[in-house]
Amino acid sequence: MNETAGSAGGVRPRRGGRPAEGQPVIERAFDLLNAFDSDHRALPLADLARRSGIPRSSALRLARSLVHVGALERLDDGRFVVGLRLLETASLAPRGHGLRSVAMPFMEDLFHVTRQHVLLAVRDQEEALLVERLSALDASPVRYRVGGRLPLTSTGVGLILLAFAPPAVQDHVIAGYEPGHGDDDIGTPADLRRTLAEVRRGDLALGRQSHPWQLSTVAAPVRDGDEVVAALSVVAPSPGFPDAGYGPAVRATARAVSRRLSQEGHRARGHARP
Repeated sequence: MNETAGSAGGVRPRRGGRPAEGQPVIERAFDLLNAFDSDHRALPLADLARRSGIPRSSALRLARSLVHVGALERLDDGRFVVGLRLLETASLAPRGHGLRSVAMPFMEDLFHVTRQHVLLAVRDQEEALLVERLSALDASPVRYRVGGRLPLTSTGVGLILLAFAPPAVQDHVIAGYEPGHGDDDIGTPADLRRTLAEVRRGDLALGRQSHPWQLSTVAAPVRDGDEVVAALSVVAPSPGFPDAGYGPAVRATARAVSRRLSQEGHRARGHARP
């Protein structure tokens, strides 16, 4: 269970095989924005061009355009940072802010009971996207952030989202699974398939990791009607992890969020599908 988010220190690969100059402007704009991550929040032009794979002259023109519309901001030292306009726009995302607003009161109750990390995530293609988390100041160390991405195969929320994903998504992830890229107890693709079946039967995912920290997690699905739209989890230190106590609490919280989603008619928000 690797509770890491984002691609720390690495250059994010551009989706698709076309060179930057042959891409539509909107795709190049997202390539530029994807150069930022939790370890690279402010980038000089040279690094922005290198990490995005866009030639320096083109990166400068595009960055200036993004600054003009507020998607980027430029610091006094010339470095670029993500602009507040993106935060304003992202707050309108129904699978993020809308889901979060419904889930937050229930997450706060779970947090006060556990005093650990409480996570809420949705699936985006073959990754889990963290939309909210609550953490005690003295909670065990982990690496993740709201807006960060988590592997589907090595996190409690990821296993839930993968277990209820379309069969084609499951088959593709299972086929590409490699030992060491998942939960400590999942060694082979066959193990992963069995684990996903157990998750569906029990409506609960249990996971653990020993590196870099000894952590355990328990996660449950959040539904809007019959559709699993999110996953909720608690992450805590493995020594003394009270599986029996956390499991029912997480499942009950996820079901409470599900009932509220259905009551408030949030299906009309149009949950995105891959």
